[in-house]
Amino acid sequence: MNRLPFAIALVHRPVVDRRGDLVTTAVTNLDVHDIARTARTYGVDRFYIVTPVQEQLTLVERILDHWHQGHGAEYNPHRGEALGLVRVTASLQDALADWGQEVGMEPLPVLTGAKARDGLSYGACRELLKTRHLMLVLGTGWGLAPSLFANGWPVLESIRGSSDYNHLPVRAAAAIMLDRLLAAGAGEK
Repeated sequence: MNRLPFAIALVHRPVVDRRGDLVTTAVTNLDVHDIARTARTYGVDRFYIVTPVQEQLTLVERILDHWHQGHGAEYNPHRGEALGLVRVTASLQDALADWGQEVGMEPLPVLTGAKARDGLSYGACRELLKTRHLMLVLGTGWGLAPSLFANGWPVLESIRGSSDYNHLPVRAAAAIMLDRLLAAGAGEK
């Protein structure tokens, strides 16, 4: 599939908790590693970790350093290659600005959420990838804050399983979305 460079962002603020309160979630080592590896597998060009908490930003930098310069770089160079996609920013606006500077134009954020019912189809999003620099925005906790949806950005249709239970871990949701968008032959069925 011919497409323009594509980024993803994992947002830890602004997100909501189970009550709908605005919160900041903790960065998890598993999300950083697993989403980076999935992103690298599907040819994503950049993976942003978004958190305003300095200690969390420092933690991610320590993880990255371990796999780029420490024992991890020798032990598993493939992990370091995947983690080379990762950038840390304090806000989604910072991630969008950085990605825009890298691609030379303003990117279009595409929001995600388990509750999105009538969103942008995967086919339509694949078509957008051919003409726009996109950033797929993933939420942690119980999803992205309503304030992000008020920006008028497109929202990707939600993943629907075969039951009424709908609470995938973000790293699993990311893998499914990237497969539907970027896999060889995606959309040809």
